Amino acid sequence: MTIAYVGIGSNLEEPETQVRKAFDELDRMPHTRLVKKSSLYRSAPLGHGAQPDFVNAVAQLETGLPAERLLAELQEIESRHGRRRSFANAPRTLDLDLLLFGNANLRAPDLAIPHPRMHERAFVLRPLLEISPDLQQRFNACLDACADQKTERIG
Repeated sequence: MTIAYVGIGSNLEEPETQVRKAFDELDRMPHTRLVKKSSLYRSAPLGHGAQPDFVNAVAQLETGLPAERLLAELQEIESRHGRRRSFANAPRTLDLDLLLFGNANLRAPDLAIPHPRMHERAFVLRPLLEISPDLQQRFNACLDACADQKTERIG
C-alpha cells in the first residue's frame, strides 16, 4: 500500500458540496481508502481571475493502485462531476490533483509526481500540512514563499 495525497478544488455548482462528495468518492475507489481529510479552505483563483473563489482541501489516501491507475480513477471522478477542460485555470466543478505518491519522483507526459506546482500554492500547502505535519520540514519554506496568497479555513 502507498500513501498518496490528492488536492481537491471546486468553484462551480456548490463548491463545498462538490469537495465533500469528492472525499466520499475517493474512499470508494478500488483498493483505496481515505485515511485523512483536511478542513475546507477558500482561496482566490490564480491565473484567470474573472471567476468565483475556490473551495480547496487535501485528502490522504492509502492505495494499492499504481500511480497511473490512481490518476485515471481521479479523472473519472472529475468527469462524473461534469469537469470540462476548456482552458488553463478555468472555473471547474471539480479538480483532483495527485500531489504526492509515496516517495515517487515521476515525470511522464500525463503525470508528474510530486505535482509540479504544488509548492507554489498556499491552497494546497495549508491543507496538506494540516493533515500531515510530518511534511512541514519539506514544505514550510514553500508555504512561507506564497504567504501573499489568501487562503481562509472555512470548515
